[in-house]
Amino acid sequence: MFKPKKEIQNEAEFVFIDDLVPQDHLLRKVDKYIDFSFIGEKVLPFYSQNNGRPSDPIQLFKMMFIGYFYGIRSERQLEREIQTMWPIDGS
Repeated sequence: MFKPKKEIQNEAEFVFIDDLVPQDHLLRKVDKYIDFSFIGEKVLPFYSQNNGRPSDPIQLFKMMFIGYFYGIRSERQLEREIQTMWPIDGS
């Protein structure tokens, strides 16, 4: 026979990504003191404005920076680490 469904309790918690990164984290200091905006200007000739998917070269550079800085060689590992290391949107 079929059993009746148990009540399901759903719960939501709002978390600000900025709160997950400690204030004294090294990458916060990097983001504070290094202005990465020059990268967009340097790579502009290599990006098509009307073809392909939009991308953010500054975020891509930051990813490579983290990989180099922390000695991460695997792109998959880099992706996992970035989700926890650099949730600061300092574009």
